[in-house]
Amino acid sequence: MKADTHPDYHMIKVQMTDGTVYETRSTWGKEGDLMQLEIDPLAHPAWTGGRGQMLDSGGQVARFNKRFGGLSLSKK
Repeated sequence: MKADTHPDYHMIKVQMTDGTVYETRSTWGKEGDLMQLEIDPLAHPAWTGGRGQMLDSGGQVARFNKRFGGLSLSKK
């Protein structure tokens, strides 16, 4: 195995958006640096199951039917 191929892992502190701080190993920064998160699993809708924007699917279907309502797949 080649020497010096792995990055230097060291302990850093991570501050969540609610102010809590925990220590973890990372290659980011230097030993003892503080990483402040702007978005984290405690606040982001992707992890909390928050509601996203719903498209007006009824309006889209009505618009589609208005444009293509006369088309059919069956043979006449």
